[in-house]
Amino acid sequence: MELDSKDERFIDLLSEAGLNRNIARVIVYLSKVGEAVSRDIEREANLRQPEVSLAMKDLKTLGWIKEKEIKKKGKGRPLKSYKLSLDIRDIVKELVERKRDELNKLEKELEELEKLVGLK
Repeated sequence: MELDSKDERFIDLLSEAGLNRNIARVIVYLSKVGEAVSRDIEREANLRQPEVSLAMKDLKTLGWIKEKEIKKKGKGRPLKSYKLSLDIRDIVKELVERKRDELNKLEKELEELEKLVGLK
């Protein structure tokens, strides 16, 4: 399931809100498909393997992703399957709250700066 223009706009907005673009691509893709292995994420979200690995590491740190191993027949490394641990709305809510907190802090600092130079 390829990302469409609406998905790309969603990715743009997530990036503008401070989220790493590759993480945004992974989140949007997984919100559409539910669960996927790394290879599918690479192909459908148009990312390279190292980009997916780094995004998954960061998503695990944020607590936004669940990972499970899928044993393959025969030898070799098991595949890893990923899905969001939070609903996309909860992720967006968390991002928006974080950005609003940053804006409020910045607004207070700007007011203090204006007072220091006599603009207010």
